[in-house]
Amino acid sequence: MPHRFPATKDQALIQIVNTAFAAAAHRSGDWLLCRSGCTQCCVGVFPINQLDARRLQRGLSDLGKRAPERANRVRERARNMLSRLSPHFPGDPVTGILDEGQDAGERFSDFANHEPCPALDPETGTCELYESRPMTCRVFGPPVRSEEGLGICELCYQGASDKEIAACEMKPDPDDLESALLKKVEDSTGVRGDTIIAFCLAT
Repeated sequence: MPHRFPATKDQALIQIVNTAFAAAAHRSGDWLLCRSGCTQCCVGVFPINQLDARRLQRGLSDLGKRAPERANRVRERARNMLSRLSPHFPGDPVTGILDEGQDAGERFSDFANHEPCPALDPETGTCELYESRPMTCRVFGPPVRSEEGLGICELCYQGASDKEIAACEMKPDPDDLESALLKKVEDSTGVRGDTIIAFCLAT
């Protein structure tokens, strides 16, 4: 896995996203409440792509070299989470690949909404794999546009008007570098489709 991961180009993507986040945070000021120790976005399962998965696995491997006990606790939380979730997993419980389609999406929307992320240290409220976190984690908080409109963290932008929120919009990856890197990962590994964090950290 590690030799097939486009680490250098992924770092370029991360830098682009981090810069976009910093700009949105500057425009948002006190409306953006994201701080270390806030775990609102660390509870509930969400899909991640194979680029995210490889980044997390690389991060866990690096953590294992620096702090093996911490890495083992992450793996243990991931495995315990899978043992709870596998009977109702909306996908292949062996590969961890999520099913696609409307029915699968509806099943996923009701799936594991109260499960804390296995990378979350329950004692400190911080992410053990913060530098390797998925893109969803990196863009959560500021207004980000989707098919449903501008999405924001429900804790943020209290009292801001729609116009003020729109002025803080974050455009995380304007040239869609992520899609190109994801294709390279999928082509090189032969693994396609979304999964969840627990699956990629449990092995």
